[in-house]
Amino acid sequence: MSESIKTNCPRDCYDGCGMLVEKRADGRLRVLGDPDHPVTRGKLCSKCAVAYNGVWQDPKARLTKPLKRVGPIGSGEFEPVSWDEALSAIAHNIGRTIDNHGAAAVLHTHYSGTLSLMAFLFPNRLFNYLGASEVDPDSICNAAGHVAWHLTYGNSIMGFDPRTAKDSRCILIWGANPSHSAPHADEHWLADSPAQVIVIDPIRTETAERADLHLQPRPGTDAALAYSLLHCLQKRGAFDEEFIKTSTLGADEIEDFIAAATPAWGETRTGVAAQDIEQAAEMYAAGPALLWCGQGLQRQETGGNVMRAAALLPTLTGNIGKPGAGFCYLNVTPAFAGIDLDWLSGANLKRDGGKTVSHMELASRLDSTDEFKTFFSWNTNPLASAPDQTRLRQALKREDLFTVVCDVFMTDTARYADIVLPAASFLEFDDLTFSYFHYHMGVQTKTSEPMGEALPNPEIFRRLARALGFDEPALLESDDAMLAKMMTQMNCGFGLDELKTRGYFPLDDQVLNFWSALEFETPSGRIEIASEGAEEMGLPRVPQPWADGELPADQFRLLSPASKWRLNDSYANDPNIDERAGGASVHLNPGDAARLGLADGSAVELVNAAGRIELTARLTDAVLEGTAVSYKGRWPSVEMNGKNINFVHQAKSADMGDSTSVHSTTVEIRAL
Repeated sequence: MSESIKTNCPRDCYDGCGMLVEKRADGRLRVLGDPDHPVTRGKLCSKCAVAYNGVWQDPKARLTKPLKRVGPIGSGEFEPVSWDEALSAIAHNIGRTIDNHGAAAVLHTHYSGTLSLMAFLFPNRLFNYLGASEVDPDSICNAAGHVAWHLTYGNSIMGFDPRTAKDSRCILIWGANPSHSAPHADEHWLADSPAQVIVIDPIRTETAERADLHLQPRPGTDAALAYSLLHCLQKRGAFDEEFIKTSTLGADEIEDFIAAATPAWGETRTGVAAQDIEQAAEMYAAGPALLWCGQGLQRQETGGNVMRAAALLPTLTGNIGKPGAGFCYLNVTPAFAGIDLDWLSGANLKRDGGKTVSHMELASRLDSTDEFKTFFSWNTNPLASAPDQTRLRQALKREDLFTVVCDVFMTDTARYADIVLPAASFLEFDDLTFSYFHYHMGVQTKTSEPMGEALPNPEIFRRLARALGFDEPALLESDDAMLAKMMTQMNCGFGLDELKTRGYFPLDDQVLNFWSALEFETPSGRIEIASEGAEEMGLPRVPQPWADGELPADQFRLLSPASKWRLNDSYANDPNIDERAGGASVHLNPGDAARLGLADGSAVELVNAAGRIELTARLTDAVLEGTAVSYKGRWPSVEMNGKNINFVHQAKSADMGDSTSVHSTTVEIRAL
């Protein structure tokens, strides 16, 4: 006999899948897709189906006790200690740092290792209360896009309701790869819509293969492509002049750019055939049309400008505020469900003095002995995900830097810690989950006790607050109290026990039509094509039709997008996934390979100022000449050469948000 428990996936993913956990009499768990869930439809994606039934349930892979370093930094040599001893050591060192250097010398970094709400946000309360410094989470991912669309629309976290696709005649997916990063949206949402699908991506992804039209621009030319599409749309009479007049600001300031961006000009600047640009404009002009801009789109040096330029398509055609139309970057569902995210993260506790550090400067800032003395990493693994890996590892070897890592597994970052704290997995505590695409909330249901002495994130940070001698009620608030409050805030008409029975609930039974009032949270109340805010940042007042130039023959533009088998840097330690994904490789166009004297399977090295890495060459015409593709998500510690692609990730900020420009990385490729 077995018991079936409904829960939801808390991973960093557009889908937000529902799951069924079969709890067998012997205590073993089998994690499956929930057939009653509107996104999952009974089937988990390949990566979660393997990992959740694999390494996540393997006690030999899990951290099960607090650990103290006993060997050299980075050696991975630890001994178990009690929770009291571990927390006492952390409290002592944080206290010493604050006494001698101030709270700003405590630096914490975190991100989306779990997106269950309490585990994701509650620990911030303690660091806010301390007045500690923080590594800006979004600077490794999507900050440029948020800034760009906040300037344009006044909001970057509310897009279209995906259910409105039933009324759409065209879906334009720009810089997103649903086949890898939203597999259920790819399999069902796109397939179920009557709309024609356009994909703009420099890689011929699986989604692009199935699209009605794939535009494959040279990396870094997206803004120019946007203007060429606008030229064709205007020529077709697809501009909504009344909408432009009443709901936008500054359209007249880009008229000359649009007039000059002919399809022939677009072909020259982007490499996309003029006839394909015209066909895409014809499809989008048929409207209503949806625009989905992926997070990968803005991970380049002019990523903010690219996002502002792409936003011109729905703006000038009036594809906003009506069924089947709209734009989407991210849908931060909990905010629209009524959950007070500032309360949950303790924004009101924040003290002055703490600094904000971009991931792009993390290695250089930690390398200095003057600024930070305590480094606390939770919900993230920067020694797999951050740029400038060689320098970052050197920085974390500082004997005067006390490092704490809280994680489910012994990650690369944990190996460099002085104290390692074992976190419970999503199967081991109650919480709430969300999708950042679909408008539903989910329950995370406890299905088993934490392995060994592992604890959920909120309990770890409650205990640390007590060890520091704090009695602030917000730092000690119980899970039950927070869950009850969130259920009240969502006003869904039932409690947590009922949600556990249902598994999920939609924010509304009807399709939500955002922006129908045509009111925008910008200074002017209109969509700001021309932005004084951008000018104040030292950026152009209007989006520019820029395109990066072609590289010298010995240079390649390196793209490191989402992998089919890993989720950012999660699942890299699952042996079954590792076997299915195959060895670390770089995908090259056959023309480039011939020029370099390479064959499929050749050993090569990628080299730039940041470092070098050895990979296996794989040849495919899905990649443009002059472009190299190596999928992210590997842990250096489980790779044969001890490196991943971020060893050549140059720490350069994009034009907005001090954000990553990882897809502007260039390398030389040499045969070995």
